[in-house]
Amino acid sequence: MSGDPGSFRSTLAALGLVCALVGGFALLPRVLRSQTGASVGRDAPDITLPVVSNAAPSMTDPGTFRLSELRGHAVLLDFWATWCEPCRLEAPIVEQLSRRWSDRGVVVVGVDTDTPDQGDPARFAVAHGLTYPMVKDDGRASRVYGVDALPTLVVVSRMGKIVAVRSGMTDDAELDRLVRQAL
Repeated sequence: MSGDPGSFRSTLAALGLVCALVGGFALLPRVLRSQTGASVGRDAPDITLPVVSNAAPSMTDPGTFRLSELRGHAVLLDFWATWCEPCRLEAPIVEQLSRRWSDRGVVVVGVDTDTPDQGDPARFAVAHGLTYPMVKDDGRASRVYGVDALPTLVVVSRMGKIVAVRSGMTDDAELDRLVRQAL
């Protein structure tokens, strides 16, 4: 290799700086989300959504989900879509958690973000043996909770405070840990 060693070092330094900047910008949304945590520590915004499958006994109107009606229960909001492969893989894990914790006052709610032409959440729930309530988001709940990636889990304490927000797949052990925080 010919050329000035100082020039080669300058090129490497510039390349390193570019890589660091690109990597930093790629991580920026995740860092910002973890800092704001979609309002971790704040009151969970009340949402009202139509139930499309598996109404919970704690719901006053079986056709309508109101988060405020679940005060006193820990709530796991699972924002998902039928077309989202990580969501499809996470659904059985969320189902297991729902069954395991329901007798301790934990309510799991699947918040479907599909547009009408993308999928049928009720059919998906039946086909995959999902028993927790499924509600339909028209985009307002996703905006209020700052959901910008799927799947996203929002964990709300019995007192109505957001205790955790996770984007991407979450394993069973992490879900249990998050639910314990909410109790």
